Amino acid sequence: MSAPSNRTVTEVSAGGLVISATNPNEVALISHRNRGGGMDWVIPKGHVEPGEALEQTAKREVEEETGLACEVVSKIGEIQYGFTVGKKRIKKTVHHYLLRHTGGELSATNDPTGEVVDVRWFDLSEVGDVLAHATEKRIAEKAQRLIQ
Repeated sequence: MSAPSNRTVTEVSAGGLVISATNPNEVALISHRNRGGGMDWVIPKGHVEPGEALEQTAKREVEEETGLACEVVSKIGEIQYGFTVGKKRIKKTVHHYLLRHTGGELSATNDPTGEVVDVRWFDLSEVGDVLAHATEKRIAEKAQRLIQ
């Protein structure tokens, strides 16, 4: 008798790096608890809702997680990765955008999920040192080239 195969689910998310309205060298990042209970700084992002365009998702998720309203400047790129939760295999694609802050105040209290622990402006030169994931560090490097 063979073991039951894992079910694969495809997920799509969008988000991005928000450039400060007052300092184009600053971007907003969020912090959340990782699976080990530690804190990770990451790029704000979330799942695409039915009928929603990727750019809409990026703006909505960034506003929910940071309190910042923004507009899309350009697409930075996308990352793909997979992970397993129980017997479910998840294949995820995250679309990242460069966004410009147009309103609102930086705050972690807007997040409806309660996942965001902190939110902060970082100088673009520091982002590679604080981001938890190598794939997001590469997205930040691409953003830096777009900004300059």
